[in-house]
Amino acid sequence: MSRIGNNPIAIPEGVTIDLTDNVVTVKGKLGELTQEFSGVEVKLEDGQVSVARPSDSKEHKSKHGLYRSLILNMVEGVSKGWTKELELVGVGYRASNQGQKLDLALGFSHNIVIDLAPEIKVETISEKGKNPIIKLTSFDKQLVGQIAAKIRGFRKPEPYKGKGIKFVGEQLRRKAGKSA
Repeated sequence: MSRIGNNPIAIPEGVTIDLTDNVVTVKGKLGELTQEFSGVEVKLEDGQVSVARPSDSKEHKSKHGLYRSLILNMVEGVSKGWTKELELVGVGYRASNQGQKLDLALGFSHNIVIDLAPEIKVETISEKGKNPIIKLTSFDKQLVGQIAAKIRGFRKPEPYKGKGIKFVGEQLRRKAGKSA
């Protein structure tokens, strides 16, 4: 039994939800998101969204909690937004942005320049004596996570010195070096 799927989703002020056929559309002050669904019933009643499954088959059980979580993430995204922060650890690692272009200096022969989607707001923070931080903000949780994972993939943190791109607050598994 899906405990997550049974919880109703409260709709905050300023957010409207539209259900047509098998598509949920969520509009808020930050943007608009749509999601198709199948195998579950989504109902909108007195300021709450509830997700119900037609049977207890394995497919319906798995989709029950999934679509409830996706709709909750959409509602939170258009009302508050989602943020991911990446930290560049390493000598000479730098990040700068001009509008929607993110320029990364990660120790390769050339800088990496990424054109970001217009839905994402990017901010780079560089303070003397601290590691540079890239701050990604958007109303779409999946898009922010995908872009953050792509940026992290350019230089994953290595286990010996911890150099690379890591999420702020991420605990890295460190290894001992060679013993002489």
